Amino acid sequence: MQIGSVICETPFVLAPLAGLTDSPMRRICRRRGASMVWTEMVSAEGLVRDGAKSLELLAFTEEERPIAFQLFGARPEAMAGAAARVAALGPDVIDINVGCPAKKVVRSGAGSALMREPALLREIASAVVEAVGRPVTAKIRSGWDEDSVNAVDVAVALEECGVSAVAVHPRTRAQGFGGVADWSMIRDVASSISIPVLGSGDVRTAADALRMLETTSCDAVMIGRGAVGNPWLFRNAETLRRTGATADPPTFAETMATAMEQLDLMVEAKGEHRGVLEMRKHLVAYLRGFRGASHLRAELVRIDDHAAVLERLRVAMDEYTA
Repeated sequence: MQIGSVICETPFVLAPLAGLTDSPMRRICRRRGASMVWTEMVSAEGLVRDGAKSLELLAFTEEERPIAFQLFGARPEAMAGAAARVAALGPDVIDINVGCPAKKVVRSGAGSALMREPALLREIASAVVEAVGRPVTAKIRSGWDEDSVNAVDVAVALEECGVSAVAVHPRTRAQGFGGVADWSMIRDVASSISIPVLGSGDVRTAADALRMLETTSCDAVMIGRGAVGNPWLFRNAETLRRTGATADPPTFAETMATAMEQLDLMVEAKGEHRGVLEMRKHLVAYLRGFRGASHLRAELVRIDDHAAVLERLRVAMDEYTA
């Protein structure tokens, strides 16, 4: 897949996930086959006000390239200003969030609220494209609700504004993350525009990822929550695509080694206390499905020392194979 001048080695990329796709997770996923990564969504208003917290969310390493910075906002001038500012940090792509269903974001007129304001979205997309000298993408939903499904029209408008690719999460804002993603909407968008289309939603296994590629004619699959605690999903999807072979699931030892690798990155990036605390939600995901996981989870969420967490995971590896 190619987005403007950015070439992705495989059609499997990491989706933006608020509170999850920080630099440590992005690096873990790149090391295990994700061909491109997206940051968490960042407020354009926060960026134009020199918000340190907003800038912190955009910290990245060269290992993560190609990387897209995702911005959200409802004012064209703020989105353009924020995009121009963060472009100086060197991302490969700037992404416009048109899909977040969170009430706080929607109340501000941003995220999926823009699905109801196609004229405003045109202004925003045009302003961002003009402000940055690199590819611009957008992540959209099916529509606001079942009575206003307009993803095809929105995608066509975005292409006309100069956007280089569109990602489609085929649920309406009213659905949030509930129900079943309607992949036929991805196919409808892909058949209506000439720029690349990335499909998103309900991809939990390598088979899911390949089925989305084959049934929707999308150019790439954007994997989000399915990769939390399972970063091998990208590599396994590509193996299945190329060879038809289904990879064995990671062993407990491999899973714990990867969890410890990510914990080290978290502590390095955020300091011990914060790194350990923010790693807890990832540890819960890594442990899912293993024998004795509930007992180990209960222990780990009470430990706030880096070395102690590592030691407990090492002991768990020994116990599991005993």
